[in-house]
Amino acid sequence: MLMQVIYVDSLFFLNLCIDYLLCLVSARVCGLVLKRSRYLLAALIGAGYSVAVFLPGLDFLAGPLCKLAAALLMGLAAFGGEAKMLRCCAVFLSVSAAFGGAVWAISMAGGGVFSDRAYLPVNLRVLVLSFALCYGGISLLFRRRAKLMDRRRVQVRLVFLGRESRFMALLDTGNSLSDPVSGKAVMVAGLHALRPVLGQAAELFSSASPVDALELLSRLPEYAGKFRLIPYSAVGVAGMLPVFTPELLTIDGKEEKELLVAVSPTAVGDGFEAVI
Repeated sequence: MLMQVIYVDSLFFLNLCIDYLLCLVSARVCGLVLKRSRYLLAALIGAGYSVAVFLPGLDFLAGPLCKLAAALLMGLAAFGGEAKMLRCCAVFLSVSAAFGGAVWAISMAGGGVFSDRAYLPVNLRVLVLSFALCYGGISLLFRRRAKLMDRRRVQVRLVFLGRESRFMALLDTGNSLSDPVSGKAVMVAGLHALRPVLGQAAELFSSASPVDALELLSRLPEYAGKFRLIPYSAVGVAGMLPVFTPELLTIDGKEEKELLVAVSPTAVGDGFEAVI
């Protein structure tokens, strides 16, 4: 009987690299601000699972339900807390399936054989080629959307009340919202993007009208005088938006001092969380 020798260290680090790249590709497809430490955590989970499958007494982990559970755990580790977490996890599973299919196809073409335990002595050349095909196919599929979004999306870093948030914003030439008092332009940001800096105010803006929320916030020393209301109008709708002046605001690393921030209680868009 032929015994297959598996080197645990090689298996672990190979899966670590692949899983990290899969998370990275998925994040780019979804238009997220990259959080590399979280992708590394997800990759560590995936690499640990790949080794555990081959440990004595743990062969049950190779079952389909355990594989799905491990994949979902990785997705949560990488994308938990994102505005469209379920969509991100679905993209991650799709990208992983595409990569696995590419490895399977190339290995079978070379005379490889698969087993339920899912380990193949695949050489580096096959892995690189598989990943290139997978990445190329995904890029081709999302090229039109990605080209449009990359041209108009910017990364925002915002500091308010000593707290920080980072998110993606869309440069929209049709956005003419401005403060009628100062004349400054206004960036409209979704509540999810601003939650890290708003603190208690985020809960009030999500549950009360802007007028009621500002009245309640005026009683709290931390927020007193920090917000005011400005009128806005869109197609078929008009109302008031709470705005504030950030302590620091950068757009793609460049500081912007003449821009106010309005709080939108609803999601702003797909692949971005604010409109400038």
